[in-house]
Amino acid sequence: MVNQKYVVGLMSGTSLDGIDAALVSISEEAGNIEVRLIQFTTLPYSDVIRGKILQLCDPKTAHIEDISAMNMLLGELFADAAQKVVVEANMTMREIDMISSHGQTIFHQPENLEIDGHQVTSTLQIGDIAVIAERTGVMTIGDFRTRDMAAGGQGAPLVPYADNLLFREENHGRVLVNIGGIANITVLPPKNSDKSVLAFDTGPGNMIIDAFTTWATNGVKTFDENGDIAANGQVHENWLNELLSHEFFKQSPPKSTGREQFGMEYARKLWDQMGQLSNADKIATITELTSRSLAADISRFIEDYQLKEVFISGGGWHNHTLRNSLKSMLPDDITIDSTDALGIQGDAKEAVVFALLGYQCSMKRSNNLPSATGATKPVVMGKVAF
Repeated sequence: MVNQKYVVGLMSGTSLDGIDAALVSISEEAGNIEVRLIQFTTLPYSDVIRGKILQLCDPKTAHIEDISAMNMLLGELFADAAQKVVVEANMTMREIDMISSHGQTIFHQPENLEIDGHQVTSTLQIGDIAVIAERTGVMTIGDFRTRDMAAGGQGAPLVPYADNLLFREENHGRVLVNIGGIANITVLPPKNSDKSVLAFDTGPGNMIIDAFTTWATNGVKTFDENGDIAANGQVHENWLNELLSHEFFKQSPPKSTGREQFGMEYARKLWDQMGQLSNADKIATITELTSRSLAADISRFIEDYQLKEVFISGGGWHNHTLRNSLKSMLPDDITIDSTDALGIQGDAKEAVVFALLGYQCSMKRSNNLPSATGATKPVVMGKVAF
C-alpha cells in the first residue's frame, strides 16, 4: 500500500535572499521513499526585513524585543510563502498534509560554552511555527536543530540525512555540494562500501562574495551575477593563502560554521585590509577562497570514497567563475553538474530536504545523521504545532 503526503518545505538560509518554499509529494511503499518536487517558489525579503534580520545576527545590535517581534513576523512571512507555493501549484491548503519549516537562523554556537559549571551549546532559529500553523490551518513542524545538539551533535549539517536516503549510487561515490551563504558538502560512499557518510561545512560560500559585491557597486548589485566581476579580476595569492590559514579550515569534520565566524564583521575586516586592490581583484580572490576550500575538502576523499560525481545546489551553481575554478582543481574524470540532474531543482534542494525531515518527524522516525553532525545517536528532530 502506498502512503502519499503533500508537504511544503520552507527554508531561509544565511544568504537572506528570502524564503524558499517547495511543495513536494512524498510517497512511501515497503520502506522505500520517493520525493517528487511539484512546485518551487521564493518569497523575497524586503530590504527592511533583510536589514532587521542582519541586525539580529550581530550580538552588538540584537535586542531581545526585536528578536521576539521578528520571530512572530517571520512566522507570518513563512506562512505567506507556504500559501504562495500552494496557489502557484493550483492546489489548496486543505490538500496539504503538513508544513515543515527550517526557520531563520540568527545564532549558532556549536562549541561548548561554560555557564556555572555547565557545558552548553546552542542554536536559535526564528519564524514561529505556531503562527504558520494558525495562518495556514496546516500542522507545522520546525525547530529541528536543537534535538541533535541535545544528543551531542552540532545541529548541522542536516541536509546529508536526505542526501544519504535519496542519492547514494551503487558502484561509485558522489559529493553533494550546497553553496549558499556558507558552503557545505555531503560525501556519499558507494552503497557497497563500509565507509560512513560524511558531511560538514567547508567555509564561506556566497556570503562574503555578496558583501563585497554590494560594497563594490554601492548597493546597485547584491551578488556577483554569473561571477562576471570576479572573472575580470586577478586572484591575490598572498592574501588568499593568508585567508586559508584561518583556524576553521584546519578543523577536522564534523564541523559547522555561520555568520558568527564568516559574517559581515569578518567580511568588512577583509574588505578594509585589502584597500589597495581593485574591487574586481577583491571579489576574484574571495571567490577563489570558496572554490579552493571546497576543492581541498572534496579532494581528500576522492580515492577512499571512489568519487566520480559532484552535484551542486544553491546560488553558487550560477556563479560560473566559482564553478569553473572548482572544476579546474578536481581530476578530469570527476563530472560536475547541478542537482537538477538528480531530479531536484538546485535552488529548491534545501526546502525539499526540510519537507522530508518534517515528514520523517511526523512518522516518529530518526532524521539526523550522527556521522555528519557528531551526535551520539540518531534522534527524531522537530517540534509540532497542530
